[in-house]
Amino acid sequence: MAGRLHIAPIDFSQLLPDLVMDMPQVTSANLAPRRMLSGIRLEAGRPHLGRLFWGLTPPWLTVLDHAPHCARAESLAERRMFREAFQARRCLVPATGIYVWKSQPRAKQPFLVTRVDRGPLLLAALWCRFHTSLAEHTDSLALITVPTNALLAPLGDRLPAVIPSDDARRWLDPQTPAETAQAMLATAPRELLGAFPVSRRVNNPANQEAACAHPVGPMLRHQNSLERR
Repeated sequence: MAGRLHIAPIDFSQLLPDLVMDMPQVTSANLAPRRMLSGIRLEAGRPHLGRLFWGLTPPWLTVLDHAPHCARAESLAERRMFREAFQARRCLVPATGIYVWKSQPRAKQPFLVTRVDRGPLLLAALWCRFHTSLAEHTDSLALITVPTNALLAPLGDRLPAVIPSDDARRWLDPQTPAETAQAMLATAPRELLGAFPVSRRVNNPANQEAACAHPVGPMLRHQNSLERR
């Protein structure tokens, strides 16, 4: 599951050259759910970067604390919470890492999952209109998770699905059939992602210093992964 994100400044000129930035990118060394983050949606034929609330809030949801921040890829077509949004309101969350916690005898050890080359990730998500009497209307999202690969399975059983930049427009386009979009929600190749242990200071979302994401041990990665230096 994805309970925390690392979001460093991203150069979108190579990732999505035609991206329209409607507002500056949200960055955070330790972003928790129930916060605003940057999301990419297709508007007038072009990808736009805007801000959304992390926690899906369909119009019928009455308790904001019940807003899910993740959705399982296998149940998108079945659950009322996600079905309509997945068919027509898909988006992407640009991030630079996902925090996960490995169970150990005395205390859980946090790890940061990143690309092995430390490049940006486009995480699959779905969105809907945000409704609450406590804030202005805005939009909200949930990340879509898939099973982890064999390399990262010891750290947790699920991670957000990663959409390649070449597939970003097809994923965002509401005209893309749900069956085609579903096929994009695959477990990440072992060569793409790695993970390294980080300070337990990341356990507290109030800690936002850059040191939250500094490695305190070597990166776990597939032996055939090539890291750009």
